[in-house]
Amino acid sequence: MSVLITGGAGFIGANFVLDWVANTDEKIINLDKLTYAGNMASLASLQNNPQHVFVQGDIGDDKLLPKLLAEHQPRAVLNFAAESHVDRSIHGPGDFIETNIVGTFRLLESVRGYWQALASEAQQQFRFLHVSTDEVYGSLSPQDPAFSENNKYEPNSPYSASKAASDHLVRAWHHTYGLPVLTTNCSNNYGPLHFPEKLIPLMIVNALAGKPLPVYGDGMQVRDWLYVKDHCSAIRRVLEGGQLGETYNVGGWNEKPNIEIVNTVCALLDEMRPRSDGQSYATQITYVKDRPGHDRRYAIDARKLEKELGWKPAETFETGIRKTVAWYLDNAEWVANVQSGAYREWVTKQYKA
Repeated sequence: MSVLITGGAGFIGANFVLDWVANTDEKIINLDKLTYAGNMASLASLQNNPQHVFVQGDIGDDKLLPKLLAEHQPRAVLNFAAESHVDRSIHGPGDFIETNIVGTFRLLESVRGYWQALASEAQQQFRFLHVSTDEVYGSLSPQDPAFSENNKYEPNSPYSASKAASDHLVRAWHHTYGLPVLTTNCSNNYGPLHFPEKLIPLMIVNALAGKPLPVYGDGMQVRDWLYVKDHCSAIRRVLEGGQLGETYNVGGWNEKPNIEIVNTVCALLDEMRPRSDGQSYATQITYVKDRPGHDRRYAIDARKLEKELGWKPAETFETGIRKTVAWYLDNAEWVANVQSGAYREWVTKQYKA
């Protein structure tokens, strides 16, 4: 038996692959395009491990996908592949349309052809699990209840609009063709192997380098934070027991404003890797112009997942963020390797004061 994962060299995907190999004996076929955010160094521990088969390729490649599916006969396909950075989607939405919408469509069609050709029992056991985001639901005011699976879609960025479209395609392929799908919508992930363009790793990397810690606007944008390994365990649980055609919201029950996250990171670095001048890393915080259309608040109501499938996060924010900061301090070589010239140019352009 095997499963096929797309986007398995990215942040969440790589964590999922590592946890899959650690928790099961089942082979995992890993298809990743290896864009700037895909990093084979994240999977270095699996080199020469026959349980992990890596293939470089695009989910939109309608010649490669049928070949891979026919060769490996997976019992499930898990779609992590996505362009996922809101800021990049504002500057260049085309890649997001191409990967998140067109790519998902082509992947669904390849999977549908494979699934329809399976024997009856294999058809019934097969699953297509689509990994999405809470950003499809739009923005919440401070008094609004957290997003449930019944919230209407109100995406506000090119990224979230492209993910919303992909969710709708997955739903339609289930209702029209009977494809056995599951969808998860998660809150902000954090943890090991996170590409340092996102808030938490960017703060850690910049702090250690003595650079400004750029905070958008007033820093009071609120997000629900989910430790990545908790997210991975939730996906395994949904794959195992989720109701076909259903959506499951995955959250960490950790609503916090961005500035609180930044101050927490600074306090942990003050404790674990103090500055040589005795000053706090918080002195490096710099407020920069807010990005266009910046959603004010996201929050996930994950009660359905807990009630129906018995899942809840193992980490609190306090335990998860301490593990995260420690991982970055212990893995300076990984961080240095992912910070190419293109990455540095992006950060300079994006976070101008």
